[in-house]
Amino acid sequence: MTELKRLFDCIDYNLEKKPLEDMVAGKEAGQWRKYSTAECKTIVDNLSAGLLSLGIGCGDMTAEGRDKVAILCKNRPEWIMLDLAVQQIGAVLVPIYPTINVNELAFVLSDAEVKIVFVNDEDLFLKVLSLKGKIPSIKEIYSFEHTANSKHWKEILAMSTPELVASIKPIADKIQYDDLATIIYTSGTTGTPKGVMLSHRNILSNVMASMPYFPPGNRVLSFLPLNHIFERMVTYLYLFKGMSIYYAESLDTIAVNLNEVKPHMFTTVPRLLEKVYEKIMIKGNELSGIKRKLFFWAHGLAEKFEINKNLGLGIIYN
Repeated sequence: MTELKRLFDCIDYNLEKKPLEDMVAGKEAGQWRKYSTAECKTIVDNLSAGLLSLGIGCGDMTAEGRDKVAILCKNRPEWIMLDLAVQQIGAVLVPIYPTINVNELAFVLSDAEVKIVFVNDEDLFLKVLSLKGKIPSIKEIYSFEHTANSKHWKEILAMSTPELVASIKPIADKIQYDDLATIIYTSGTTGTPKGVMLSHRNILSNVMASMPYFPPGNRVLSFLPLNHIFERMVTYLYLFKGMSIYYAESLDTIAVNLNEVKPHMFTTVPRLLEKVYEKIMIKGNELSGIKRKLFFWAHGLAEKFEINKNLGLGIIYN
């Protein structure tokens, strides 16, 4: 059994325990593209090898010496695969909200001394490109979507060689439980953004402590930003639990994606649920006749519901 001391151990752990046909999935050209555990392992290793060929790695193993890789991107399978690839060669991922303003983006990229930036699409590519000449540490920008004038992330996969793949394990074996896993910058609402250094222990200890209390299920929908540590920690909880992760296309498509994926669970925040509730009530108020009566009868029934309490059949008629 693989010793669980680093976040990136999740792939080998599940290859030994329960490989999946759909470890992660995302929409591509309108269809769900599923990546098996074995395919994820291959992509992650080739991505790690390609990054090594670009000179990205663990340096002298100190927090300052490790190379930093930034990502500005929506939730998608490539996000988490990049995270795993960067981790296992001892580099450090710096996730940045795609909506960040240019001045704060410049500060974060410069402060972290980021060498490579991965972006979702053309808009974000142009945003980072406008700063590239001002930040000496940035060597390359790669896009997950095919974008004019931008290098595509799969070019890095093509740089992989068997020798580079073989060199990954000795590097990964040097990475310990207390070693740095990621740097997450604060929003900047209280002043200059500050980099929060989180170790594998910081995140994995939460994952393992939550495991016994996690509800059973096989399939989840992810839509809260992976840039935030909550969804990222829960993602590793899903991965160590052997659950399939489907990434919603956007916050606007959650209802559609829920219907398509039919997940056993998802994580959310109160404000998002409020927005969903508001949309449901708008639709209900547009109804008339028997449909309107049934809608508000069901709504009243839901208001009476109490979790873990048997209210009996009387709740239907009262």
